[in-house]
Amino acid sequence: MNKFLLENQLCFKMHAISRMLTSHYRPLLEKLELTYPQYLVMLVLWEEEALSVKELGEQLFLDSGTLTPLLKRMEKKGILIRKRSEEDERSLIVRLTEAGKQMKVDAECIPDEIVKALDMNMEEYGFLKTKLNEMLNKLNQK
Repeated sequence: MNKFLLENQLCFKMHAISRMLTSHYRPLLEKLELTYPQYLVMLVLWEEEALSVKELGEQLFLDSGTLTPLLKRMEKKGILIRKRSEEDERSLIVRLTEAGKQMKVDAECIPDEIVKALDMNMEEYGFLKTKLNEMLNKLNQK
């Protein structure tokens, strides 16, 4: 195996898959007026009642310099609020508004549409998700 061929690079395959997968999300997210990074924020906030910007960044693997402008745009849309923590003035807490919570109903079809686009059964999807989680955890430990 020639290790310098583009087709043999795992990083390239991951990059290409990421771009193509994101392009499948785009039309689904346009209906919600969300970008893909905003959708990722929403996924986390639909799970959690409230999170600090730091905690949100850790879950999404984003630094505050990337996350803050994203959250400001979402706040202007009226789907989340950012407020200083009462316990720690340095910490900024993010939570969904009622409008943000309601968006979950309109987003219900998105995961199924993506699985359908991948033409996978749930066993294949579960296997792939497990392998990707393992890779992410190993790389995150380094």
